[in-house]
Amino acid sequence: MEMKFCQSCGMPLTEEVLGTNADGSKNEEYCMYCYRDGKFLQECTMDEMIEHCAQFVGEVNKGLPKPITKEEYIGQMKMYFPHLKRWRKELTIADALPVENPALAGVKELIGKMADTLPVAFISSVDEEGYPCTKAMLSPRVREGIKVFYFTTNTFSLRVAHYKANPKASIYFCDTDGFKGMMLRGTMEVLMDAASKEMIWRDGDEQYYPGGVTDPNYCVLKFTATDGRFYSDFYPRSFVIE
Repeated sequence: MEMKFCQSCGMPLTEEVLGTNADGSKNEEYCMYCYRDGKFLQECTMDEMIEHCAQFVGEVNKGLPKPITKEEYIGQMKMYFPHLKRWRKELTIADALPVENPALAGVKELIGKMADTLPVAFISSVDEEGYPCTKAMLSPRVREGIKVFYFTTNTFSLRVAHYKANPKASIYFCDTDGFKGMMLRGTMEVLMDAASKEMIWRDGDEQYYPGGVTDPNYCVLKFTATDGRFYSDFYPRSFVIE
């Protein structure tokens, strides 16, 4: 059976430690130390939960071949906790609204700046054998906030074939000078309609598509982000985009 973990503190979930819902039934996502009678027992931030869990590093070390320090344990939790359900909700960016969470301060601006100024972006698709395939692309031609990005590409490319078979995708922006990275996950659509093609067409694109905007080998990739992860100032953070 697949091991489940508390979506608040990360501890392994067994039948004996399951939390309870408001009606007294077992909750399959949270442990009894975090969730009881349909509500969380602690009103805290993710960082406060990490500090609380760090005091139990001795118990964690009992199951490890090589002990880790409290600082190492905190570092691991900072990488892991943003993926837990409770804290993914906390780390949400509303595309059309200001970011209120201080942990995500500047993230929207950083995504926009990278997309608008970096000459190259990396896009990934999933091939027919389930392997990720990554390709360098010219930066997005158009973006709608930090959720939707449009790229130009060749209709007969391998990437287009991948996206038609499996729309799961990611895009990555990398600022090597500033040592910053931004990965967005979501889906990629292949657009062939005239309006989309005209929207992102630029003078000089004839060098890639001799037939102009109606060239059959010219199409548009529309990426819609659902969540992401950024690395800046030696600190990674995951987030959800609404």
